[in-house]
Amino acid sequence: MITLIKNATIVNEGKIITGNVLISGQFITKISEQELSDKADRVIDATGKYLFPGCIDDQVHFREPGLTHKGEIYTEAKAAVAGGVTSFMEMPNTVPNTFTQELLEEKYKRASEVSLANYSFFMGASNDNIDEVLKTNPKNVCGIKVFMGSSTGNMLVDKKETLEALFSRCKMLIATHCEDEATIKHNMEVYREKYGEDVPMECHPLIRSEEACYKSSSLAVELAKKYNTRLHILHISTAKELDLFDNTVPLKEKRITAEACIHHLWFSDADYKTKGSLIKWNPAVKTAHDRDAILKAVLDNRIDVIATDHAPHTKEEKAQSYFKAPSGGPLVQHSLNAMLEFYKQGKISLEKIAEKMAHAVADCFRMEKRGYIREGYFADLVLVDLDDAYTVEKANILYKCGWSPFEGVTFHSKVSHTFVSGHLCYANGTFDETKKGERLLFEGY
Repeated sequence: MITLIKNATIVNEGKIITGNVLISGQFITKISEQELSDKADRVIDATGKYLFPGCIDDQVHFREPGLTHKGEIYTEAKAAVAGGVTSFMEMPNTVPNTFTQELLEEKYKRASEVSLANYSFFMGASNDNIDEVLKTNPKNVCGIKVFMGSSTGNMLVDKKETLEALFSRCKMLIATHCEDEATIKHNMEVYREKYGEDVPMECHPLIRSEEACYKSSSLAVELAKKYNTRLHILHISTAKELDLFDNTVPLKEKRITAEACIHHLWFSDADYKTKGSLIKWNPAVKTAHDRDAILKAVLDNRIDVIATDHAPHTKEEKAQSYFKAPSGGPLVQHSLNAMLEFYKQGKISLEKIAEKMAHAVADCFRMEKRGYIREGYFADLVLVDLDDAYTVEKANILYKCGWSPFEGVTFHSKVSHTFVSGHLCYANGTFDETKKGERLLFEGY
């Protein structure tokens, strides 16, 4: 299949041009500002629309295996491509936890059968599986995930000797969830004594506090500097942590990188009054000062990439009291929409959105032939109409859990077409599921 996208406004590598893109099979074969005369099986006139490299989400929880009442690879990947996310990297806190190479490969096999988006899966680290971790292939697995906090219970890695071994022996990228367990437990008891089991949701950022985040993040950075580890700290939620990161060297030379998530850029602690547990995440959404400082760090390159930490739960699970309501929420369908809304508000440029949601993710993870609109690269592409508004409501939410923290929000841009590895899998609300996404590959150490 040869596809010609003509007259698109192309957002790529710090520039915006009007041009034409030819796709042959899985790959981009020509990019030109001049009219292309090549014969094509399909022509898409993108006049007035913006063509972005497909978003790459480096942190999602698609809940399969073991938690498929909340979400599954099929449903969540489908929501992803409808939102312009063409590739995802999924986390190991499924049931069972992804602690062995065999369990890891089972997830890849499942994704090859059902995922419309391209995919990779993190290998999980525990206190006692370092030998399994070290078997991980850096060419076809995105990284190692370490929970340096209590977010997922038995996946907590809290032994100093285990952390030292991981950071000193693992050559792959280590992605960390950083919250200090002892600090959180202490804060929980303080608020339990005050409120019993009915702790108000707005206490969440006080329990999972700035201190808990910084203490853990600074330890991770200390270990990474000690052993020259490739460290990627996920979902930064505080202004204080931003001092840990450098913007004086190019991303490709960095050994320590950081991620911001949509919810920490959009919400603040003032929103707990209306949203309650629907915006209960770990790490917690914190103050407006933290939120604004995180966006500033995205713009000045202390924070390298933007992701979602998409983590669906059912509405019934979320409706429980503070200690019972799980943390996490669904976001992957609306991440590009949210960032485009910031563009509309004058807070970020289109070029920066393409950088932080595609280019920089590919560079950070050393991905092969993805993340850019380049000849010879995989055709992971998204067409957006910046003047097509819609309101998020139950009828247009594609997550299996059926809800979104953005319900009732009107976005003023809409994804019209999504190409995954050259396959037009989404066009104006209609899916073509005849081809699945590809396993992501990496340059290795």
